[in-house]
Amino acid sequence: MSDDIKIKDEPLNETIENGEHEEKDNNESDGPINKITSLKKLGPFIASKDNSTNTVYFSDIPQVCKDEPCMLGVDEAGRGPVLGPMVYGIAFCPIKSKQALIDLGCADSKQLTEEKRDIIFDDINTKEYANSCIGWAVEIISPNVISTSMFRRAKCSLNEVSMNSAIGLIHAAVDEGVNIAEVYVDTVGPPEKYQDKLQKIFPQFKITVAKKADSTYPIVSAASICAKVSRDHALKVWQFPEGLKLKSNDFGSGYPGDPVTKRFLSENIDLVFGFPRLVRFSWSTAENALADKAYDMEFDEPDSEKPKYAGPKLTKFFKGTTKDGEVKREPCRLLKERFLDSCVEF
Repeated sequence: MSDDIKIKDEPLNETIENGEHEEKDNNESDGPINKITSLKKLGPFIASKDNSTNTVYFSDIPQVCKDEPCMLGVDEAGRGPVLGPMVYGIAFCPIKSKQALIDLGCADSKQLTEEKRDIIFDDINTKEYANSCIGWAVEIISPNVISTSMFRRAKCSLNEVSMNSAIGLIHAAVDEGVNIAEVYVDTVGPPEKYQDKLQKIFPQFKITVAKKADSTYPIVSAASICAKVSRDHALKVWQFPEGLKLKSNDFGSGYPGDPVTKRFLSENIDLVFGFPRLVRFSWSTAENALADKAYDMEFDEPDSEKPKYAGPKLTKFFKGTTKDGEVKREPCRLLKERFLDSCVEF
């Protein structure tokens, strides 16, 4: 298999085509980066994308992953921060190739240093023993998409956004031809409920959803590392369409308790338009900051349209009841206009 990794920037609700990408000289520096051949290619690739929308990219699929039964792991990075994207990642390899994950040193990405995560990610892409049997994919979910999903009229919770991303990545792997046999997922919410949902969608796979799956299953750890490294680099190369000239250490980790993040939120509020796109404005931390500093806005409610005439009401045809309880029927228009009445007794 080639050491290169194909990049596919397509929404998950569309089929990821398995066509060949146009080969380019890796030494070219003036063209867009379409492939990730090492860690240092990741940042420039992400920087070239529109960060107001989601970005999905897929690695090459090793032939052995199409021929042999595979295990697939799913995990995320950046669920809690008020800043930046949330990234969902998957990793897959043949069940018999578990040793490659152990040799890489795959463990929970939160327990590894940033330097160690970067090394493992680079090894996945460059080492023959790894890229010959391991594939991966990531969806970078824009903070803009997260916020609008949670604020739209038909609200979509963060759990739903997370599950939809995980399900979409699994579907995409199937479309790419990965011979999936087992799926391991780090849970979102109650694991039993999530596992039951996935099992109904993918009845052909053995599904395992567990808490701390990234610490238990090496394949989930690999997915976690890919997701975490991608998020870290997405923050490092973040492009501000608002014109801000900031580096990643100017806004901190993005977690609400980080003093640097708190200062960034406090100092970068537009009193009318709110925060830059980096901020998840659906988070209570951002909402509270806006409530304290931004201008209050009032909007006039549009007048409700008057209902269209739907014909006379049924009760209009009756004039009440007699003393005996019989219903009085309204005389027809012809008789009424001529002051006539119906007579049944003479």
